[in-house]
Amino acid sequence: MRFFLYSSLIASLLSSSLACGSEWNVRDHIKLEDFVIQSHRGAGNLAPENSRETFDLAWSLGTIPEADLRTTKDGVIVAFHDKDFSRILPRASAEMKKKGVEDLTWKEVAALDIGAWKGPEFEGQRIPRIEEMFAQMNGKPGSRVYVDIKNVDLTQLARQSKEAKVDDRLILASTDYTLIREWKKLAPKSKTLHWMGGPEATLSKRLDALAVEGFEGIDQLQIHVKPTKDGFEPSPEFLRQTGITLRAHDILFQTLPWQSRDESLFYQLMDLGVASFATDFPDFTAKTVQRYYHKQ
Repeated sequence: MRFFLYSSLIASLLSSSLACGSEWNVRDHIKLEDFVIQSHRGAGNLAPENSRETFDLAWSLGTIPEADLRTTKDGVIVAFHDKDFSRILPRASAEMKKKGVEDLTWKEVAALDIGAWKGPEFEGQRIPRIEEMFAQMNGKPGSRVYVDIKNVDLTQLARQSKEAKVDDRLILASTDYTLIREWKKLAPKSKTLHWMGGPEATLSKRLDALAVEGFEGIDQLQIHVKPTKDGFEPSPEFLRQTGITLRAHDILFQTLPWQSRDESLFYQLMDLGVASFATDFPDFTAKTVQRYYHKQ
């Protein structure tokens, strides 16, 4: 029944859009300087993940860095993605590799070199605590950050972001809709991004459930797009209709073209109404979006 409701909704919106004489065009509705590019895990594949240096790089490219947030053993919120240190600290002991941020104190976490694994030019980069990230933002007026919640007390995060006066520049990202709605109550000035991946049938069910709730609390929605030998999935028509639905609710439609540097794929997605990208290649993506805007 719910799938029928969602299908009926997008069909109705699609008919209304076509009746207007032309399909929605990214260039006609979003200025190039306002097109949002999220730099996955900080600056994608360009630099070590979640370091202060990486955040600066993402901002310098005109993109918004993502920070993955976890909490240390003694209650300090820091930016770090993985559950353990096995990938980021390849030379660590077997015992250390099994541990994660939650097993160490802030003093122990602060001593870790999380840049060396990426290359000698990145040696010495450290895991930042949330206060340091907020200080960086205050040093760059207008800068924004996506915060992907891994293991964080939302009340603590809301309090600290308000104290630093950056709560209105945070975009909380989560695949958990309940968490998003809770955050909106704690930090109503913040934006939110609800991300999701999986087969088209699974995505339809999730979008159906959100439609029943009127997409309450969601400012941006991200869908993972994966290239295939025949094109990409989910299908172009599914993405087109999803874009129509999200625009009807004033929600920014973002996709993550998974590990892709295919310019034609990005062009197709923008032609389908995608108005924002998350990417592991922020430099490539920024240039691709610029070329798309300037092409005839």
